[in-house]
Amino acid sequence: MSAASSTAATAGAEPVRPLILSGGSGTRLWPLSRGLYPKQFMDMGGECLFAQTTARALTLPDCAPPIVICNEKHRFSAAAVLQEQAKMPGLEAAARASILLEPVGRNTAPAIALGALAALEEGGDPLLLALSSDHVIAPHEAFTEAVCRARAGAETGRAVVFGVEPSGPETGFGYILRGAELTPGVFAVARFVEKPDLAGAAALLAEGGCFWNSGMFMFKASLYLEELAVHAPDVHKVCLSVWRNRRSDLDFIRFSGSAFAACPDISVDYAVMERTDKACMVELTARWSDMGSWESFYEAAPRDESGNVAVGDVVQLQSRNCYLHGSHRLVAALGLDGVGVVETADAVLVLPRNRSQDVKLLLDELKKRGRPETDTHLRVFRPWGHFETLVLGDRFQVKRIVVNPGGVLSLQMHHHRAEHWVLVRGTAKVTVDGRERILKEDESTYIPLGTAHRLENPGRIALEIIEIQTGAYLGEDDIVRFDDVYGREASTF
Repeated sequence: MSAASSTAATAGAEPVRPLILSGGSGTRLWPLSRGLYPKQFMDMGGECLFAQTTARALTLPDCAPPIVICNEKHRFSAAAVLQEQAKMPGLEAAARASILLEPVGRNTAPAIALGALAALEEGGDPLLLALSSDHVIAPHEAFTEAVCRARAGAETGRAVVFGVEPSGPETGFGYILRGAELTPGVFAVARFVEKPDLAGAAALLAEGGCFWNSGMFMFKASLYLEELAVHAPDVHKVCLSVWRNRRSDLDFIRFSGSAFAACPDISVDYAVMERTDKACMVELTARWSDMGSWESFYEAAPRDESGNVAVGDVVQLQSRNCYLHGSHRLVAALGLDGVGVVETADAVLVLPRNRSQDVKLLLDELKKRGRPETDTHLRVFRPWGHFETLVLGDRFQVKRIVVNPGGVLSLQMHHHRAEHWVLVRGTAKVTVDGRERILKEDESTYIPLGTAHRLENPGRIALEIIEIQTGAYLGEDDIVRFDDVYGREASTF
């Protein structure tokens, strides 16, 4: 980072407050991305996109702890990532992140409004840096440089959008036409262009001076709310109301579902950026992708001499230009050309690579047929840890349950299933029908149907058990909670 940029980063009176927008569903990345396990939390072979985004924000100069806004169904996934990052050198501020829970998705304009209200609640008028949680940006130095230039624009009372120089005609992004230079590296916005068709995108590139709209923004928290009140007053009114009636739930901030559902579903682009006279643009001179399709994963990954990308346990012969992704078993390919294959434990997707944008059509068909694979994932996060379904059969199910050190499951019972627990790793404190006992590795216990029980991890390492369920109904909603340290009610997750 240049000396001038470093000075700009620290000269302002207010810190940069990252606002991580994590409400997306990533439908075009099925079967890895699901309704309850969206793409920003997908296992990328080390670090998920949400973790990359928060780390990118936390390592900016003069940066305050982030505000995260996500769907309430994803709250434990987000919290688990932040808890792990807080243990890492340089990322300790993740422990002080605020997590706001959307009861329903209403797009980016309301989400940013709630984030702005949360930032102002803590005092001052910080510069909000709104970041999507599912982007890949490299190198980090280029991102930092762009943020410093954006700060110079935002501190003068402007709303800054980050533009990316197009690598080719792309129909999946909106475009920004650059105007005159206002200050070094900060440009007026001549015009926003909605997602064009292929011919329109090619014409924009031929015209020159156009950039992809990255969906990242910076502005003062107060400025955003003022512009929202002018250009989208119905959104402003609803968000102000639900904020005033918010409530705390453990480390989360919740809002009324019925009240928030009444908010218009609208993006920040439509609500504010395309209407305000305060919009400006800085260029992000970095490799950037919103990772919105399997084709973007293919483009971002290293390829072999035949143009193939192989992720996981993959063997291919006489194949070229393919994306082959195995998650749980061997994927073997022979004689394929331009094909994508994505394998998970419960589904396999096969398609021509040039149809990757159309996965949503397939997902819509699966939803019509009531397929559970569209929403649920075999790995599910809870406040105490997570569980993963290993086998699901007729009247039986096998799960792997991991309980974090100090984690405590609720005192509960089931009407329709019995459970058998086998301890694989760690130490467990088990309560069954009021009687407590300590289980060690290779020991087991049985919980009859209708019996109150609880599982705790009193140790210092993760507790791992194999749970065998048997019964007429094995759904997660067959649970009656008598006591829960996380404040969950009856059958809520």
